[in-house]
Amino acid sequence: MAKFEMDTDFIRKLAAILEETNLGEIELADGERKIRVARATAAAPAAAPTAVAPAGAAPVAMVPVTGATGDHSKHPGAVKSPMVGTAYLSPEPGKPVFVHVGDKVTAGQTLLIIEAMKTFNPIKAPKAGTVSQILIENARPVEFGEVLMIVE
Repeated sequence: MAKFEMDTDFIRKLAAILEETNLGEIELADGERKIRVARATAAAPAAAPTAVAPAGAAPVAMVPVTGATGDHSKHPGAVKSPMVGTAYLSPEPGKPVFVHVGDKVTAGQTLLIIEAMKTFNPIKAPKAGTVSQILIENARPVEFGEVLMIVE
């Protein structure tokens, strides 16, 4: 196995990208070589590298982001992100959002999607109830374990 030479300037550039984009980690691979740069967060460690939002994604109509302050992680209706990725509140640009604050949802209903590694993953309601808070914005990065919505 060849010796792995570390390019500290490259690592510093990756760390700067993390700060600029507010991502939790970046992972790159080139054959057998792999580098992962992560920054310490209060959230749990990330499960997968973040994918870049698709080019030309149109903004979705404003959705109220309520109660964005405070710790919602212990709320019994917290819907948490199962992965690192980019969250989208609608199925595609220009289409209506999956849910609004005040909407009644059924268990298993899609609330949003998270793109990770060019795969769109539906995030479903863990239980029936009413969407009382949407804590994220459309087309923004999310971290593993981050509370996305509250369903009461």
